[in-house]
Amino acid sequence: MMGNFTAFESKMTSEGMGDAAIRAFHRNYEALLRNESGMISEESIEPVAGLDSFEQIRSGGVGNAALLSQVVVIKLNGGLGTGMGLQGPKSLLAVREGVNFLDLMVRQILDLRQSSGTEVRLLLMNSFSTSEETLAHLKAYQKEGLADAGEVELMQNQIPKIDALTLEPVQWPADPDLEWCPPGHGDLYPALVGSGWLDRLLAEGVKYAFVSNSDNLGAILDPVILNYFAESGAPFLMEVTRRTAADRKGGHLALRKADGRLLLREVAQCPDEDLDAFQDIDRHRYFNTNSLWLRLDLLKDQLAADSGVLPLPMIRNNKTVDPRDKKSPAVVQLEIAMGAAIECFEGALAIEVPRSRFAPVKTTGDLLALRSDAYEVLGDGQVRLAELREGVPPTISLSDEYKLVDQLEPLGVPSLLCCRSLKVTGLVHFAEGVVIKGDVIVVNVAAERKSLPAGVYKDQLVEL
Repeated sequence: MMGNFTAFESKMTSEGMGDAAIRAFHRNYEALLRNESGMISEESIEPVAGLDSFEQIRSGGVGNAALLSQVVVIKLNGGLGTGMGLQGPKSLLAVREGVNFLDLMVRQILDLRQSSGTEVRLLLMNSFSTSEETLAHLKAYQKEGLADAGEVELMQNQIPKIDALTLEPVQWPADPDLEWCPPGHGDLYPALVGSGWLDRLLAEGVKYAFVSNSDNLGAILDPVILNYFAESGAPFLMEVTRRTAADRKGGHLALRKADGRLLLREVAQCPDEDLDAFQDIDRHRYFNTNSLWLRLDLLKDQLAADSGVLPLPMIRNNKTVDPRDKKSPAVVQLEIAMGAAIECFEGALAIEVPRSRFAPVKTTGDLLALRSDAYEVLGDGQVRLAELREGVPPTISLSDEYKLVDQLEPLGVPSLLCCRSLKVTGLVHFAEGVVIKGDVIVVNVAAERKSLPAGVYKDQLVEL
């Protein structure tokens, strides 16, 4: 494969991308030219067992308020939620009337500040797509010191899409913005370095970072985990949770036989002959929640040892330059995953956490459950399953009529407190006072929307 990186370097420099971002992209580009597969065979790894659990450390552990003055909460806030039809930041999606994901994140930080008496820091890793609207919303928190971009924003880099035929930077004059793509959340590391935030945080006495996705409302800075991480002396800690049958195709944690280090294996890195073992959730029990804890001083040391770029596995995505036009030129987008850094650190750890700390909103079904009484939204910004549910969320399945957030609004929000599963097919409206219990299926085959009257529906099929 041929390829010339000079054109990419010029393009990135002209758009203000710094040296750290360019070097990270260069490393991945070279891996592309070498046609690296990144495959991880079953025989090269061992399953992970015997992890410390959140319940274990919580029973004997305590929080240390002094440590909260040394921590920054970093939320990955670069996503637009286009899969749900959103045009703006996913974090501005309403969870309750007048309260969105971003409001809850801010409440969590303010509560930590009040309870600890320290200025717990919040950094939002915004993208070029989410920065403006996010900062506009944060103006409401001016007096709390959370509205100034210079205090709360870590900008994600952008990288050029690669012309699949020439391996040069793709040209698309019809919409030059489409010549760029995000580098994946593994960009956290070059972004921290290139922005100057890593050195600034260390200079201000911040030693630890808790990083999580902005759409995961279960990911809250827990002082007991912070204390556990600090006492471990580890450079890196990943929160993992048990895989279920629904997670069989998702990546898993494993131990590399060659050096005993933890690693993540995604399905794209699994040889076909090992797929059965990959999908065996009793053998490979844990998946990454994408909630990570970092020792910032040790991150800086590791970056220095790796010539400024963590050697993260490159992920190749084949797309078209205009994702809405399948006839537009084929491109390659290179990504890196944040959690894959676990293999870069000697002594990295993982801890098993309950599923309640992993509650991402990926579909409108997830959003419907979140907006219902199956979840409680507390004054301190925490969102948790109602106690009656004993840690198990309802399973919601909605037909294609509800794929987009706007399409969800006419459905209404029934009581799901005692719902095990709900399946909705066709145009339906839940009247106020509808209570769903057990397993319920609601079907409307007509072309016009029909209303389900108030009442209790339990373990039944309802045909409107």
